Amino acid sequence: MSLGQQLAPHLPFLRRYGRALTGSQSHGDRYVRATLEAIVAAPAEFPRDVDPRLGLYRTFQAIWNSTNFDETPENSGGEDYESIARARLARMTPLSRQALLLTAMEGFTPEDTAYLIEVDTGEVDTLVAEALSEIDKQTRARVLIIEDEPIIAMDIEAIVRDLGHDVTGVAVTRDEAVALAMEDRPGLVLADIQLADDSSGIDAVKDILAEFRVPVIFITAFPERLLTGERPEPTFLITKPFQRSTVKAAISQALFFDQATVPVA
Repeated sequence: MSLGQQLAPHLPFLRRYGRALTGSQSHGDRYVRATLEAIVAAPAEFPRDVDPRLGLYRTFQAIWNSTNFDETPENSGGEDYESIARARLARMTPLSRQALLLTAMEGFTPEDTAYLIEVDTGEVDTLVAEALSEIDKQTRARVLIIEDEPIIAMDIEAIVRDLGHDVTGVAVTRDEAVALAMEDRPGLVLADIQLADDSSGIDAVKDILAEFRVPVIFITAFPERLLTGERPEPTFLITKPFQRSTVKAAISQALFFDQATVPVA
């Protein structure tokens, strides 16, 4: 099998990495193109002592480092998930961003990542931790909890506070939820469906969303009420009984892709 045939399956993923690293499709593709041109021009210099995918990314990294130029993400003017993620990634230092993307997105081991970005293996975990810390700082939010079961509400509140967020209040009815949201606008809503006075958390969320945009995570024992296929279904839906780790992951994901929590440059 030729080198080109060995590398071809990995090119879409290298383009993905390039796009995430530079912040734009055109800039990312420019680096990928330069990488391929370098390989064609000097095939004997391609790393043959490692896996072809690793060699491909190593060549890309060499091209990236040789420019000594860190791209600024383009402003697409939209609020799509990709542009929001780019805005967050742009605020990280280049090396920590590379470490995070190579491990979390591209799936390289710390050892392979160290080889690619030319640092000691022990530094990779530190760089990734720095990147994740920056994301945490960017995604701090004030959270409204809509839950009528006191013990569950306390558990959810503890999870929220453990993640470093503030709680604006805990509502047990639709009317109370809407009133709390209007009084102190939250950056995230965690909502049950069945509330204390037989009112609906779905209706409470609708009322809130009619006033302002906010990400919502439903935590319910009745997911079938939302998964009907008859209307747009929620992006984040957690079924009771829930795992704390599941709630934490959903909160982090919802806030990561929320335009409102992207810091102003």
